[in-house]
Amino acid sequence: MIPGASNPPLLPALLSLVGGLVQAFLIYNFTTLGHTGGKPLLELNRVLRPGGYYIWSATPVYRRGKRDEDDWNAMVTLTKSICWRTVVKSKDINRIGVVIYQKPTSNSCYTERKNNEPPLCSGSNGHSPWYTPLDSCLLLPALSKSGAGNSWPISWPERLNIRSSTSSENSSTWFSQENFDSDTKNWNGLISEVYSSEFAVNWSSIRNVMDMNAGFGGFAASLIDRPLWVMNVVPFDQPDTLPIIFNRGLIGVYHDWCESFNTYPRTYDLLHMSYLLQSLANRCDIIEIAAEIDRILRPGRWFVLQDNIGMIRKMDRVLRSLHYKTAIMRRQFLVARKSFWRPDSTDDW
Repeated sequence: MIPGASNPPLLPALLSLVGGLVQAFLIYNFTTLGHTGGKPLLELNRVLRPGGYYIWSATPVYRRGKRDEDDWNAMVTLTKSICWRTVVKSKDINRIGVVIYQKPTSNSCYTERKNNEPPLCSGSNGHSPWYTPLDSCLLLPALSKSGAGNSWPISWPERLNIRSSTSSENSSTWFSQENFDSDTKNWNGLISEVYSSEFAVNWSSIRNVMDMNAGFGGFAASLIDRPLWVMNVVPFDQPDTLPIIFNRGLIGVYHDWCESFNTYPRTYDLLHMSYLLQSLANRCDIIEIAAEIDRILRPGRWFVLQDNIGMIRKMDRVLRSLHYKTAIMRRQFLVARKSFWRPDSTDDW
């Protein structure tokens, strides 16, 4: 997403703890793969594409203490049980050690195992990652209508504007090709005709962007020629478009904006929210939402809200109380710039 960028942005990252819950994103790394009966490894298997790779660099790969050897032996047993292939194991990379595994491209190995351990998941598992406990079963990749396994998306950047079918979709017309094409056209027009030309946003200073209600990822796709990256957030109670976002070659995560987002303060240069605030206001206080926006937005950077005029005015009042410079445009956009203001003391609060 950063063709020819002379001033590259920071790399996208999230804070996360691999514990007892399914992860809200699709790629991560950890060292305690064999703990809790191998559940973390099964979670990694769940989020990898068929044929996808996992690169593991940790002390069990290259050290020979008893604990490391026990962890390595457990890893060997676990990876064999879920049909992963060891592509390479080396101790020479960075003078430490690394092993690369590959997930199988089809389901045949899973169904032909002599021992059904770990067991296969029932058909109800797989697409509800928000506050879902880690499971101890093996989730099979969904088959296509032809009966074949999932295939890799087409090459980048051709895949960016093509809606690939996903196993998470249902028969709802919301996921239709027509809606996808309409969304893409809508964001291309808004970015070129409104966001770039009418908003007082210095796009040349923006590197880290978040779309807080990403939908199909059309907002991010429309910014593809700019030297920036976009974190696409799919609210947990909205249509599950995250697989479509990933198939477009974009990145994303599930989240509930009534809670804190797992990132450091002052991480993003631009936060964007489109027609989500009313839904959030039914569950949590708009002041709490504004406080989280303020926490992760850098001073001197922008928050852009697209919504009905009632919600825009409510958010405008809150942000102005935080000394943001705001402008309401076309009765559907709020452009707010965070200042460098700080209270003189805690007594002001």
